[in-house]
Amino acid sequence: MSTPGFPEAFSLKGEVAVVTGGGTGIGLAIARAMHGAGARVVLVGRRESELAAAAGALGAGSSYIVHDVTQLDAAPALVERVAADVGPVTCLVNNAGIHLKKPAVDTTPAEMESVLRTHVLGAHALTSAAARGMIERKAGSILFTASMASLFGIPLLIAYTAAKSAYAGMVKAYATEFSPHGVRVNAVAPGWIETEMSRKALAGDPARRDRILTRTPMGRLGVPSDIGWAAVYLSSPAARFVTGVILPVDGGISVGF
Repeated sequence: MSTPGFPEAFSLKGEVAVVTGGGTGIGLAIARAMHGAGARVVLVGRRESELAAAAGALGAGSSYIVHDVTQLDAAPALVERVAADVGPVTCLVNNAGIHLKKPAVDTTPAEMESVLRTHVLGAHALTSAAARGMIERKAGSILFTASMASLFGIPLLIAYTAAKSAYAGMVKAYATEFSPHGVRVNAVAPGWIETEMSRKALAGDPARRDRILTRTPMGRLGVPSDIGWAAVYLSSPAARFVTGVILPVDGGISVGF
């Protein structure tokens, strides 16, 4: 096996990357970084206006498809449409998700089911659909956006924690099953990242922001591109011997005390 040199080792030229939840936030940051690394990027989400604006900003080599990941039976059709319009999916980023902040005792079974359907069942449906072709071609990369909730307990987030913790196990199980066929499976676990969602969460609560920064050894929040470039690395030839990994990109918060 030949060893790629720099910068080819980090290039995604020739790849077709599907990013769910790709119209905003961390999903868009991942799409932007992958596009910058040479991939043809397909943004997937429910809100066409956001997807159209994001794809327009990225420019040539990007497109979008309106799709709801909770429509589980539609996953194979999405993969087939990408193949017809752009090319076979070679990189899948399972990023779509919903958030629920609520005491555990007040979280209803229906609310729990909704969060798990989006994160876990939706990701599995797309992974199963995309992995078939990857396994046939003996190449591919599947990436999950995990969370600090995959690594330690966070109060008031029982449904979200259950979903993101499931990702930790799914990544390992998929990796052991798919990697013998040349398909790598990994995850990025973002820490506190400066996004519109985090700004809203911390607005008017300076004490909470201070606690976060105090627990973060690097003493600052990350920016979305920190996650984007980590995703590029895990999907690139530079990581061709990396599979089953959950990579924290968190300024050290998961190891700080």
